[in-house]
Amino acid sequence: MHPMLNVAVRAARSAGRIITRASLDLESVKVAAKQRNDFVTEVDQAAEEAIITTLRQAYPTHAFLGEESGHTGQESGQTPAQKPHEAENIWIIDPLDGTTNFIHGMPQYCVSIALMQKGLVTQAVVYDPNRDEIYTASKGRGAFLNDRRIRVSKALRVEGALIGTGFPFRKLNDLDRYIRMFRAVSEKAAGVRRPGAAALDLAYVAAGRFDAFFEIGLMPWDVAAGSLLVSEAGGLIGNLQGDSDHIFSEQVLAGTPKVFSQMVAMFGALD
Repeated sequence: MHPMLNVAVRAARSAGRIITRASLDLESVKVAAKQRNDFVTEVDQAAEEAIITTLRQAYPTHAFLGEESGHTGQESGQTPAQKPHEAENIWIIDPLDGTTNFIHGMPQYCVSIALMQKGLVTQAVVYDPNRDEIYTASKGRGAFLNDRRIRVSKALRVEGALIGTGFPFRKLNDLDRYIRMFRAVSEKAAGVRRPGAAALDLAYVAAGRFDAFFEIGLMPWDVAAGSLLVSEAGGLIGNLQGDSDHIFSEQVLAGTPKVFSQMVAMFGALD
């Protein structure tokens, strides 16, 4: 395993321990609303702190983009690059993707950590503490689930495919457009699922559990790690038009090569 990936796995597991401990006593977890339907708990904050501490010990000059702490530069107080994709090395972190599930005791959430170097994601970890499943990828070296190589499914068509999605929950003005897309997919696919943690949904595409996944309104920390898992597992990932600007465009489509291109065409016909 790549040394940087090794450190990221260690960081993800330490965050997973914090999350699992808290899940045993949800009553006492303090919850705050960042904006409508967008929650943060003290667990998110403690998990992110644990991740950054682990990474910073190993890589003191690297920058960080975390869901809870925002964009922070190097320890020495240097200003980080204006844009995350201009940074030499930036760790993009979601300490607890699926916070709403977590708050309700619904066991579908994960830790997501990615290293972006000059605009390219080169290392990725998604950790599901409930199933003790750790998804990893290093650029050019393939994607793995618990050290076993994974590939996207062999699905060739939307018909018969199992497709993951996420409903718009932050900005409801996305809802009308989304419902048109949802309807088009529902009319063709074998099933559409909405588990509630996008990073894990992308890992499921990489592992062949979903044949495709789409969502509007996502943040870089939701998709950075999952995007490398998908591409290293032989899948395609992009925005809804099929272009590679998916990490910062707040929309994502991922899938097997054939299903991906059919869904790009399907969504294009709706606009």
